[in-house]
Amino acid sequence: MAKDVKPTRKNLMAIEDRIELSERGHDTLEQKRDGLIMEFMDILDQAQDVRSDLSSDYETAQRKIDMARAMEGDVAVRGAAAALKEHPEITTQSKNIMGVVVPQIESSKVKKSLDERGYGLLGSSARIDEAADAYEELLETIILAAEVETAMKKMLTEIETTKRRVNALEFTLLPNLYENQEYIEQKLEEQEREEIFRMKKIKAKKEEAEKEEEEQAAAEAAEAAAETDVEAAD
Repeated sequence: MAKDVKPTRKNLMAIEDRIELSERGHDTLEQKRDGLIMEFMDILDQAQDVRSDLSSDYETAQRKIDMARAMEGDVAVRGAAAALKEHPEITTQSKNIMGVVVPQIESSKVKKSLDERGYGLLGSSARIDEAADAYEELLETIILAAEVETAMKKMLTEIETTKRRVNALEFTLLPNLYENQEYIEQKLEEQEREEIFRMKKIKAKKEEAEKEEEEQAAAEAAEAAAETDVEAAD
């Protein structure tokens, strides 16, 4: 509160420095917030596309596996799945977007050729191959969805944090600093007016004292002159 601030020029200079620093910080955070929102909107568009692809790929994979089970039987489908020797590998790295570290997921050995699936040409059928293709495609979409959704959540969290900081500066810190600045300036102006009034009063008293001294000196001179005239007359 302004009443807790001592109205000195030193404090005024310190507050002015804090105002300048806070205003620069506010502008920087606003730019960061706007940039984050733009990046978030791009990721949101990508997320919506990935969600649509994920739903479509899941329906396709489900339809393909149902067809394979119906035509080849559960035993054949399970046997083909059990023959798989090389499983997908997932590695995670990170990338920086406007100061926000988001994951970057890399995958390998997701899509495989017929001979890489382990069940061989004789132990397979076109329907099992189609189901395997569909599920490999679905897995790649799931991996991409995980990356995009995580990035979107991290970006949204950072946007909210930045917005709170902007609001704290705009609606709390800066108004308090402006209030303190105005309070100190008013107090300093009052002190300056009081000092000017005090100096004028001192000057007036000094002039009055000098005038009294001059009048007294004149009276004393007149009295001395009168005494001289009396003595001369005697």
